[in-house]
Amino acid sequence: MNYFYYPGCSLTGSAREYDLATRAVLAAAGATLTEIDDWTCCGASAAAPISHLLSLSLSARNLALAEGMASDGDVLVPCSACYLNLKKAHTVLKTDADGRARINAALSAVNLTARGRGRVRHLLDVLATDLGSGGLAPLMARSLSGLSVAPYYGCQCLRPFVEFDNPERPVSMAPLIEATGADVFAWEMGARCCGAALVNTQPEAGLKRVAAILRAAKGADLIVTVCPMCQINLDAWQAKASRIAGEDLSISVLYLPQLLGLAMGLSAEALGLNLNLVILEGVREKIER
Repeated sequence: MNYFYYPGCSLTGSAREYDLATRAVLAAAGATLTEIDDWTCCGASAAAPISHLLSLSLSARNLALAEGMASDGDVLVPCSACYLNLKKAHTVLKTDADGRARINAALSAVNLTARGRGRVRHLLDVLATDLGSGGLAPLMARSLSGLSVAPYYGCQCLRPFVEFDNPERPVSMAPLIEATGADVFAWEMGARCCGAALVNTQPEAGLKRVAAILRAAKGADLIVTVCPMCQINLDAWQAKASRIAGEDLSISVLYLPQLLGLAMGLSAEALGLNLNLVILEGVREKIER
């Protein structure tokens, strides 16, 4: 299994632990990641309100660079926001001749051409579809039995593109969690939007969303996610959400590859666990025993 790897800005900054864990787990599973040479920001959510063409062209530039490294191949994207942006650009390149022409006119300024070859894949898709619980289970060196884990998908890896899971009632994480020996916490909030940047622009509304998700996870030992924005919203804003809710909503929030890596026997350092803002003591005792 070979993939072109697009880490995006979050995985080189605020979500370095997601990058470390993704690389470590996929390497242990025998997958080869080739980072796209000279990749740049996909535009996040800031570019589109300024220029739709700019947003598409920033993502298409990265796809063009990958196409320049090989005639085809899947581009693996761990960040859900980056995945959505690259997926939008890829779809235009493949299905819209006029859109493709406008994008390539913009890319001509940097002597690049994008054709929409290969596929854009979210990390969860690769873990659930290409490796699967059957492929990962033999790699588990220890059981995480006794842990109750709430799978949190967020929205951007599921919607609007329906590629590998039910966008309203996703289930793809469940077999992967069960492969570690942990129990899947039953809840209805796995696909609920965390509010993304709403907590910065309208804090009261954003924190209410965060509080609702954290409250629903009560009874679980931890939440696992596959999105840097979701992770930081559910992790970094717990204290404020608790104050607004008038109750303690503290819970550990890990990335899915960190959980998988722990069961595979990879070191805490290799998985970047020291970079998570909070891992509650009770959870730490269970995952490090």
